[in-house]
Amino acid sequence: MNKVNLEEKSLLFSEYWSPKIVGELNGQNVKLAKFKGEFVWHKHDKEDEMFFVVEGTMKIEFRDKTVLLNKNEFLIVPKGVEHKPVAENEVLVMLFEPATTLNTGDTQNELTQHKLDWI
Repeated sequence: MNKVNLEEKSLLFSEYWSPKIVGELNGQNVKLAKFKGEFVWHKHDKEDEMFFVVEGTMKIEFRDKTVLLNKNEFLIVPKGVEHKPVAENEVLVMLFEPATTLNTGDTQNELTQHKLDWI
């Protein structure tokens, strides 16, 4: 059992859209990621996905609406719902999702991360 300091962990990486694992529980990964710019439209057919904003502000776009997330707010995207994260400025996000979750879901491209680093 080791405590995790999110600020310290966030200083260990700088790349955007490349989640890093910082913990694991009950088959779920706790991940930190830095977002900036637009991600890709995608969905996760088998997993819900939770976005918790640690620092900054971001949007999650859906086909019929956009949700603004500020620091200390989170949103759970249900499985099967197409979405696209967008961050005008750098944002630090904590993700909670099953260890098998692929960051780009049903979309495969240059942003797809098949093996995540532990930090």
